[in-house]
Amino acid sequence: MSTVLLTLLLCLGAGAIGGVFFGFSSFVMRSLADLPGEAGIAAMQRINVVVLNPSFLGVFMGTAVLCAAAAVLALMSWSQAGSAWLLAASLLYAVGCFGTTMAFNVPRNERLARLAAASAEAAAYWPVYVREWTFWNHVRTVAALAACACSAWALAVSV
Repeated sequence: MSTVLLTLLLCLGAGAIGGVFFGFSSFVMRSLADLPGEAGIAAMQRINVVVLNPSFLGVFMGTAVLCAAAAVLALMSWSQAGSAWLLAASLLYAVGCFGTTMAFNVPRNERLARLAAASAEAAAYWPVYVREWTFWNHVRTVAALAACACSAWALAVSV
């Protein structure tokens, strides 16, 4: 795979995932938080099941794999224009987006999944979940969109 194609795919993947996460930060979580607790919890539990599909996971995880390849390529061709930007894009996505998801969002999703939506425990956890999950979603949104911008800049300066 050529460096240009790899960088373009990284840019598209990071941008697509950043857009999904931006939607959650800007209106989905607000909408769910405005629902009665049981309804918001049930909706988020369902979203967390449905999101585990080939189209989303293919882009989300596929972009993480591309980051590994792009980082190696950037380091191997460090003196070439755009290499530092490509490495930055790879690290931003791999750590800031993928890593944040696995370390912070997924554990909260798993905890929410174990709760009965109508339970008192779920009602008590829901505001905490919304606040914490949304904060970490903001982090991964910024990281994914910054990775998109860095990879776009790597393309711009290398061609």
